[in-house]
Amino acid sequence: MVDSPGRITLWGIEVFVATAEEGSISAAARRLGASPSAVSQQLTNLEGAIGAALLVRNARPVVLTPAGELFRRRAGTILNEAALARSELAMTDMTALTRFRLGMIEDFEADVTPQLLTGLAHEMSHCQFLLETGASHHLHDQLDARALDVAVAAEMGAIPDWAEQHPLLSEGFVVAAPRGTLGELALDHAGVLDRLRAMPLVQYSSRHYMGRQIAAHLARQDLRLSHRFELDSYHAILALVAQGAGWTILTPLALMRARRFAGSLDVAELPFASLERTISLTARRGELGDMPAHLAALIKPLLQEAVVTPAIAAHPFMAAHLRVL
Repeated sequence: MVDSPGRITLWGIEVFVATAEEGSISAAARRLGASPSAVSQQLTNLEGAIGAALLVRNARPVVLTPAGELFRRRAGTILNEAALARSELAMTDMTALTRFRLGMIEDFEADVTPQLLTGLAHEMSHCQFLLETGASHHLHDQLDARALDVAVAAEMGAIPDWAEQHPLLSEGFVVAAPRGTLGELALDHAGVLDRLRAMPLVQYSSRHYMGRQIAAHLARQDLRLSHRFELDSYHAILALVAQGAGWTILTPLALMRARRFAGSLDVAELPFASLERTISLTARRGELGDMPAHLAALIKPLLQEAVVTPAIAAHPFMAAHLRVL
């Protein structure tokens, strides 16, 4: 069914708010999982229904008109009320949900996410699932903007007042170096560090929270390491390491995601103070009843089977650094 140009719809309001917040139609389309042409048509329909132009679309970024500024304040209230109504219904009967927006950290996309969605589809047979994968900071932003119902991502400091959080996995960062680099030194931290200092660090991008977390930890250890590469792809980083271009610091999840390089790597615990991160499920407090806790309970055995058990089998030292919570 095509929306009538004379009718104000929740979808049209959601599109308008996303465009106003993102500053462009293309960015709003990416956020909403729609095409730019569909977003543009929804904006046209909404403006036709209201009888006023809401956006100056040829500006970069797009600019709200005076009418758009007024409507944006009302739009936020409308969407919040709709979300609360939907949440109250979900608390009554989770199986009655017809749309569920899930954000999952990229590390889980191949092994954990498909199994989770299969199980949820069986429980919630009339529900449409909208999945967004991405970096942790992006998923938290989307949850904050009400573009997601639940986000599974790395914790990033203090929990917001509006959120409830369910810890899933704790993982300690590890060192990966070209095969044969560490070998006999694996348990000799001083020897490992000396050998690594002689090689460049292939660094995870400081544009992402995890990269900044690693950089801050190295600074706390007063370690100034040369690096030529700063990348935001686990596969690219470990490909360079496997080819002898340097060494890196990553998480066990990163190694499991790019496990095709395992035969070309030496992996060891950090040869200085440990660094850990926690992966948690976050939702808006009280809006989905016991559904967030139920989801966390579903995810944990999947993590044990797909991540923790095989990682420890490949690298026994990880037993002290990787665990389901």
